[in-house]
Amino acid sequence: MRMTGDRARLPQGSAVRRIQWSAVGVFLALSGAAQAITTQSFQVSATVAAGCSVTTGTGGTLGTLNFGTRSGVDSARVSASFVPSSSLLLACTPGVALSMSIDGGQNYGSSVRNLVRGGGTERVPYRLYTSSSLNAASEIGVNQAVSIAYSNSNNISLPIFGAAQLTGFSPAGAYTDRLTVTLSW
Repeated sequence: MRMTGDRARLPQGSAVRRIQWSAVGVFLALSGAAQAITTQSFQVSATVAAGCSVTTGTGGTLGTLNFGTRSGVDSARVSASFVPSSSLLLACTPGVALSMSIDGGQNYGSSVRNLVRGGGTERVPYRLYTSSSLNAASEIGVNQAVSIAYSNSNNISLPIFGAAQLTGFSPAGAYTDRLTVTLSW
């Protein structure tokens, strides 16, 4: 038998041979099926990438830092702790190095964050800290990366504490500011 192109050319009078080839091919295929392997294993794998998940529900508000209601004639340093929104869920892959930075807010000036009275320009300066001790070493500077330590990777709390300095000459009203927190990992 000679091969030319994609077709086999058989010499004259070899039609019988061609039929025999086909019969042998069918026989081998059937005998191989009888000895087929019926079980076999395969590899299953996945790669888990390090990362974090931040869920805030609707509105995207992380929480509040509320210094409470104070008299306009108070001149004292008052403190508050960050209270996360009830819908805030922050979780990371175990071992992820998580950090946060906080901007200067809407009323930053004179190297300090400020609460501003609604409808007015009066300010109450405040500072942020990573420790409830409010010591200078734990102060959170503007856009300064701060490491967040955690023991439960499925329920991470942001360590934010504040101290506002009341001047004793503050007109009545609601004083507010809005901050942006950036999380990095």
